[in-house]
Amino acid sequence: MAYFDNPVIPGFSPDPSICRVDEDYYVATSSFEYVPGVPLWHSRDLVHWRLIGHALGRASQLTLPDTTPSSCGVYAPTLRHHDGRFWMITTVVAGAGTVLVTAEDPAGPWSEPVPVGIPGIDPDLAWDEEGNCWCVFSHDGIRGVRIEPTTGELLGEPVEMWSGSGLQYPEGPHLYRVGDWWYLLLSEGGTERGHAMSVARARALPGPFEPHPDNPVLSHRSTGHPVQNTGHGDLVRAHDGTWWMVLLGTRPRGDTPGFHGMGRETFLAPVRWEDEWPLPGPLELRAPAPELAPHPWPGEPRRDGFEAPVLAPCWVTPRRSDPAAVRLDERPGHLVLHALADGMDRPGATFVGRRQRDADCTARTRVDVGRTGRGGLAVRLDEAHHYQVEREGGTVRVVARIGPVRQTVAERAVREGPLTLRADVTTTGVLPPTVTVRPGDLESAAPSGLRVGGPDTFRMGYETGDGVFEILAELDGRYLTTEVAGGFTGRVIGMYATQGAPAFDWFELSPA
Repeated sequence: MAYFDNPVIPGFSPDPSICRVDEDYYVATSSFEYVPGVPLWHSRDLVHWRLIGHALGRASQLTLPDTTPSSCGVYAPTLRHHDGRFWMITTVVAGAGTVLVTAEDPAGPWSEPVPVGIPGIDPDLAWDEEGNCWCVFSHDGIRGVRIEPTTGELLGEPVEMWSGSGLQYPEGPHLYRVGDWWYLLLSEGGTERGHAMSVARARALPGPFEPHPDNPVLSHRSTGHPVQNTGHGDLVRAHDGTWWMVLLGTRPRGDTPGFHGMGRETFLAPVRWEDEWPLPGPLELRAPAPELAPHPWPGEPRRDGFEAPVLAPCWVTPRRSDPAAVRLDERPGHLVLHALADGMDRPGATFVGRRQRDADCTARTRVDVGRTGRGGLAVRLDEAHHYQVEREGGTVRVVARIGPVRQTVAERAVREGPLTLRADVTTTGVLPPTVTVRPGDLESAAPSGLRVGGPDTFRMGYETGDGVFEILAELDGRYLTTEVAGGFTGRVIGMYATQGAPAFDWFELSPA
């Protein structure tokens, strides 16, 4: 028997929505304050996924103001295929509200957004036998309304459908017609450790819906399972007739309460049918694979030498992509970043990054800041939680921002010229020190010997000309986790500029 490893889409990839077209499968995930918005993934075996683009990839489709708070922006999308077209609906929180786009090819181009005048979040689309399009969403419970999807017009008033078993935050609804029943699948209990999935069914729309007698049908709450926060799932029937669910989950590590830094990830679980009810699970880190022909894709390149005319789809920026600030045409073979703000703490800072997808990994980049530039390598959770190793003139330093405190924890004089900056993330060695700095650098920001149960350790520094890694500081990873910082995103690792126009020769993100 073949097995696969969960998560199937590792790293910050929450709220997955799936659809199938013949033997091809497509998933859309949330992007929050990052652009391009709504990553789109393609698979032919439900296990191996490749990033093929974004549904909201143009500035005309999505640009968020600098005032948009972290973890706002693009919330949970729904992806469907109907009448020969792909349809994606989502809510841009603190932005345009609920919008709908379409495409003939999920890789694009996608249409300009059509506004849909519903309140709330987490919209879903389903078509009934008469061709009516239903939009189901979360707002004071789960509500539904018929819409004209080409214009976004509401064809009536929203009606309450079914709001779960009574737990907090009923959300993420998905509506399906299977056999003689309409099924309404939703999440409740909040997207933290109490997350759960429940299901109800009705003979006709808009109900009434009868709940499954043993709801929730899937939850890992109050267990020691290595996958937690399970919920926000979507069903798909594979081309061999089996049923599966994609859903979000987290992999907490470290001491109590456990910490996850890579965000909510996309997992795959089998679905069985009992008494005409879909029952998902079990969800395991290593599980029997679908009996579909394996179809792995080439791995995402670890190193980007910035030779292409445009950035690869894996690169994202917070809130907006400014073509004047992110340049591939200014210095051949380099990414040149022009500073728009004087610190990574500012919402308008110039930052370009990739999602952390491996628990143990190494990030490296070679930067030339020139005489007046300042920039480097950053691990970002949000404006108030990030670690940086940067170059300015003849100095390289490590900076930590944790909530209201920003502190330079180490710095050292180095020779002029381009420099390779490096950050290692490792889960080996339980109970890392909160801050350790090397002899000759600044004093430790924590009492000597203080040890905590963080999920991982960041080793930040630079490489010498002969490739030796000079570690300037070791930082506790728990401060870049949801349990400390809050919010809905995960770590993004990349390059930034806070003064002048640093030029980056290459960037590499590789598993340890």
